[in-house]
Amino acid sequence: MTETTLNDAAWRNPEAAPEHRVQSLIQAMTLREKLAQLVGVWVGASTEGGEVAPHQNEMNEAVDLDELLPQGLGQLTRPFGTAPVEPGIGALSLQRTQERIVSANRFGIPALVHEECLAGFAAWKATAYPVPLAWGATFNPDLVRKMSSAIGGDLHSVGVHQGLAPVLDVVRDARWGRVEETIGEDPYLIGTIATAYVQGLERSGVVATLKHFVGYSASKAGRNLAPVSVGERERADVLLPPFEMAIRESGVRSVMHAYTDMDGVPTAADSSLLTTLLRDTWGFEGTVVADYFGIAFLKELHRIAGTLGEAAAAALEAGVDVELPTIHTFGEHLVAEIECGRLDEALVDRALHRVLRQKLDLGLLDQDWSAVPPALADAAPSDAPVIDLDKAQNRAIARELAEQSIVLVRNEGVLPLAGNPRIALVGPNADTHRAFLGCYSFPAHVGEQHPDVEMGLSIPTVAEALASEFGGSEITLFPGCTVDGTDTAGFQDALAAAGDADVVVAALGDRAGLFGRGTSGEGCDVESLTLPGVQQQLLDELLATGKPVVVVLLTGRPYALGAAATEAAAVVQGFFPGEEGAAAVAGVLSGRINPGGRLPVSIPATPGAQPSTYLAAPLAHANGVSNIDPTAAFRFGHGLSYTDFTWLNLEQSSDTAATNGEVTVQLTVSNTGTRDGVEVVQLYLHDPVASVVRPVQRLIGFARVPLAAGSSARVSFTVPADVTAFTGRDGQRIVEPGEIELRLGASSSDIRFTAPVTLTGNTRVVDHTRRLHCGVGIVAL
Repeated sequence: MTETTLNDAAWRNPEAAPEHRVQSLIQAMTLREKLAQLVGVWVGASTEGGEVAPHQNEMNEAVDLDELLPQGLGQLTRPFGTAPVEPGIGALSLQRTQERIVSANRFGIPALVHEECLAGFAAWKATAYPVPLAWGATFNPDLVRKMSSAIGGDLHSVGVHQGLAPVLDVVRDARWGRVEETIGEDPYLIGTIATAYVQGLERSGVVATLKHFVGYSASKAGRNLAPVSVGERERADVLLPPFEMAIRESGVRSVMHAYTDMDGVPTAADSSLLTTLLRDTWGFEGTVVADYFGIAFLKELHRIAGTLGEAAAAALEAGVDVELPTIHTFGEHLVAEIECGRLDEALVDRALHRVLRQKLDLGLLDQDWSAVPPALADAAPSDAPVIDLDKAQNRAIARELAEQSIVLVRNEGVLPLAGNPRIALVGPNADTHRAFLGCYSFPAHVGEQHPDVEMGLSIPTVAEALASEFGGSEITLFPGCTVDGTDTAGFQDALAAAGDADVVVAALGDRAGLFGRGTSGEGCDVESLTLPGVQQQLLDELLATGKPVVVVLLTGRPYALGAAATEAAAVVQGFFPGEEGAAAVAGVLSGRINPGGRLPVSIPATPGAQPSTYLAAPLAHANGVSNIDPTAAFRFGHGLSYTDFTWLNLEQSSDTAATNGEVTVQLTVSNTGTRDGVEVVQLYLHDPVASVVRPVQRLIGFARVPLAAGSSARVSFTVPADVTAFTGRDGQRIVEPGEIELRLGASSSDIRFTAPVTLTGNTRVVDHTRRLHCGVGIVAL
């Protein structure tokens, strides 16, 4: 097709209706040209070792670009996120690659480029933000939206169109390695935070991707990819609501299927999920992309397909539109299925329509599309300018997120540290920047495979941050042990330092990694929630010295703390708080920062009583018919402050409401301490008697209330009956008449007020159009 003919094509005309443009292009394509738009290519991945993920090498077949590109190309996989590359050079390389792709195919269609962006753009020298579990600890959707907008801006600036985030999996068993990637154990908190993340990314012009749809986090015993055996009700009322909220409210344009099977049906081949629910019921119109190698896994791991062609057909029929990360099953294997009559080409056209419509919306089908990314717009054609992906503005957002995410779990009066105390700093996370990074940060995900390449970021350690924060203090440093080693030879020096100090700061926790190369992260599941290695033994011996011990946890999941839960002078929890995390921790210890984070996951009392999420039915709590007590040491929503808050004057608009009505509850929160601080008012629903077993309580709303010392605010929640809905016995979602309790608390275990309400009228069936939120008001007094 000549350039003149190309520009005259109907699908190039920006004045034409989008549907007409897409259909005219589909009609002009051959089968192989169609399929080329449904695959990615991982051109930057090594086939000679240095895997990012298992199966990468055997499934990342060599691709002959000279042979492939004349047919076109749907996606480019992680050109920045596969190996260290200077951002400017990477942007220029991507530009040239796009120019090659456009010139090679007769329609001049560029590839859509995707990258990981779970805790920031996963590229060398890009800002490493706190992990999603830390976002949950902030209870601050607005700040998360601000962060994702910055991430999206960086992605867009270098030519990236799609980000593979956020994760909306609900923690059901904290032994699962990917807990750090989740936002917490409560569906409502996850939904609100994830929706905010998507809004920020999408508003910057980048396609967000909800993952992993659905059930991935509910695998048996917390094992990665293990089967999922949840019932329909748990799936509908716990696992699906975050996805439903994000699809309704965020403008998200892509969804990634989960690896797992639920009750024997892999989600990648489940049309009831990917088509009937996602599209026909919820109205999702974007693309469904495969998790990496997930289609081939239908044959290799799930064994529901005998050939790769059967696997490809099953995924396409179910509703998967794009194979990632690279062409493996959607190429010639799918051609063979169609040519022999086992698969209707109309299913290819269905997926292609969604892919091309997304490219059209991104401007990739327009005549004036340019391969030059915004960051290179003013550069000479052959220049690779310096591109700063860790700008001061980014670091400021990362700092604010880190500070708001730190949770003061326990404090017996030792914090904030006064004067210039002699500090013994011990523990394996005391002097390593890796203590602050999750497994999808570039240094952990890719950088560790390139040990000769500098990290590319300035990330202070706890030791460096304490030296800066406590300039007048004598600080001695003895790690005592490694994160997951068994050697206790270093205990002696650590304990000696503790004996000579005024206070001990024990920096303990995880090292993020992938597939067994860390203690937290994808494929780094654990048998119990004991601190890794010999850290618990070190902690117990530090407590035995009699010196006040401040436990600083830098982890990707909650851990049981043994005696420290009741004997430590203080416990400070940080969930991989990113490149600004050390200063945030030091600021909390000194009092420069008044902590306001709340636990997005419960901290267990014992390492083996799993699962211990707060979102559980009565018989999942402590009772007289089992000798195992799963009660958490510190429950969901818990967090302390250096100031005091008083809750007063509960009022409710009525003690009754119709099953289609609403009721308002309000109270006054006062900061009666001497410091400015933040209180998080949490609203829980308790349903004493229902037609099916319900959780004892669940979060239905929250208000993050900053208050200056001595000030007060009136906080109100207008609660629609819709938020009491649950899945009834017949599988329909219902609002049931009867008594409920609206519980207002500082955590799920610290309920301050209870407002009883009777719902009246008939049982009401509701659907995906029901109201999902309480109205929240905060009025300063």
